[in-house]
Amino acid sequence: MSRKLFLAWRQLSRERAKLVVALAGIAFAVILMFMQIGFRAALFESATRVHQSLNADLVLINPRSRALISMNNFSRRRLYQVLSFEGVESINSVYVGLGTWKSPESQRDRAILVLGIDPAKMSLHIPEINRYLNKLKLDDVAILDRVSRPEFEPFITEVAQGKVITPEINGRKIKVVGLFTVGSSFGSDALLITSEVNFLRIFKTREAGEINIGLVKIKPNKNIEKIDRAIKADLPKDVQVLTHDEFVEFEKNYWQKNTAIGFVFTLGTIMGFIVGSVIVYQILYTNVSDHLAEYATLKAMGYRDSYLLKMVFQEALILGVLGYIPGFAVTLGLYDLTKKATSLPMGMDIKRGLMVLILTILMCFISGAIAVRKLQAADPADIFK
Repeated sequence: MSRKLFLAWRQLSRERAKLVVALAGIAFAVILMFMQIGFRAALFESATRVHQSLNADLVLINPRSRALISMNNFSRRRLYQVLSFEGVESINSVYVGLGTWKSPESQRDRAILVLGIDPAKMSLHIPEINRYLNKLKLDDVAILDRVSRPEFEPFITEVAQGKVITPEINGRKIKVVGLFTVGSSFGSDALLITSEVNFLRIFKTREAGEINIGLVKIKPNKNIEKIDRAIKADLPKDVQVLTHDEFVEFEKNYWQKNTAIGFVFTLGTIMGFIVGSVIVYQILYTNVSDHLAEYATLKAMGYRDSYLLKMVFQEALILGVLGYIPGFAVTLGLYDLTKKATSLPMGMDIKRGLMVLILTILMCFISGAIAVRKLQAADPADIFK
């Protein structure tokens, strides 16, 4: 350990009670940043799981559509037009609607996202769903996402035991015969998948020729970007053509820019950073003030301001690292607790861990830079008058 680092540690550890309180404050700021960033990431991941699983290279939607929970219809004729373009292998369609789940066992209605797919085609890259395609061809049959909100746990348990439950979706009795895994989102409590025919029976006002999502598969070894540009240039403006990745970003942008949720989580992260900065500033400022005479003595002995400034910054680094460790540990427990309570994809990853560590150290350095102004202004002659 270097001499300055040893001295910095001695300065901080001289009063253990203050050090513990300081580390608790920094750990709180770390937890706050982790939770806000975690909720924001869970929002995006949960909101785009259906998008990511779509079996398509290009996606057609109505330009007025805002998000999966707010999809406008467009004519299926536009999807058939795409077949005329060279390089297009196949087309498919998906109906999307927000329905109301009602069950005799439930005390309240639940919002549920319903997808209508063609059981004769593979619309989603989810093997569990493909196992039930033949059953989905039957009247009033559907499958339910097993990673729905906790309120659906009793129903999921029954289906997992081989039972068939019969809730009402928009007033129509549906037989839930199986489970698959996608995950709940902020927009709905659960996800239900059924056939196109059954979807139109549930949503009686919908027309068969009006779809929500058009799926386009491109032939192998064909230039997707070139075909994408050609389709965009030729189709009327009443339909929007997106690549698969653009469709995922389309959903992320909605939650980030058009709702308060994305803003709130970003603001929460900033507030955690500010709270931590204030805490560290108070600690370092108090430390410098309490030891001003010692610092003045060192300056009188010939030590330059740069030496003392480095020592204060090393104190900030020590506080940041030591405060990060318990904050990280507590966050792991909170992530697990949140995941079990909400079924949201809350989990730690290396990128997020490093990002918050860098933010924590930066937070401490900024606070240290503000606190050392008092040290720079200290004159040994004034201290010993």
